[in-house]
Amino acid sequence: MDKIKSFTDLIAWKEGYNFVLNLYKITENFPEREAFGLTSQLRRASVSITSNLAEGFGRKGKKNQLL
Repeated sequence: MDKIKSFTDLIAWKEGYNFVLNLYKITENFPEREAFGLTSQLRRASVSITSNLAEGFGRKGKKNQLL
C-alpha cells in the first residue's frame, strides 16, 4: 500500500469527487425554477464532502487524523 501524501490520494476523496461531477451533470437537467433552491443546495452539499476531507487531511494533530 502506497503512503498517502495528499488528500487527493484518499479513496474517499476520489469517490466524493466523482459524486460531485455526477451530481452536477444530473442537476443540469433540473427545472430552471430550482436553480437557486434545490440545485444549489445539492451542489453545495456535495462539494462539502471533498472540501471537508481536504480540510481534515491538512490538520496536523493526532486527534484529527484517522491515518
